[in-house]
Amino acid sequence: MTKLKLSAIPDDKPVKLTVALPADVHRDLVDYATVLARQTGQKSEPAQLVAPMIARFMATGRGFATARRTHGRQSGAEKAALQNKPSQD
Repeated sequence: MTKLKLSAIPDDKPVKLTVALPADVHRDLVDYATVLARQTGQKSEPAQLVAPMIARFMATGRGFATARRTHGRQSGAEKAALQNKPSQD
């Protein structure tokens, strides 16, 4: 089985954003959605993959993480982890 960077797409309340993609990027996105659907059994529209792909890209960007920490910003995942962390009282 091919190892993809994405897994099943969580159902989350979206924020509307309109982007224009080059045709070759759109074709690749459609192909990725097809492979992902085969692996997860979860049919996804190509547009549903954009947000998780961008999130994964930012989460794995060391330079971005360093710059964000330098400016005192936390990612959504870091905030969630802190909120779910058991109290040490």
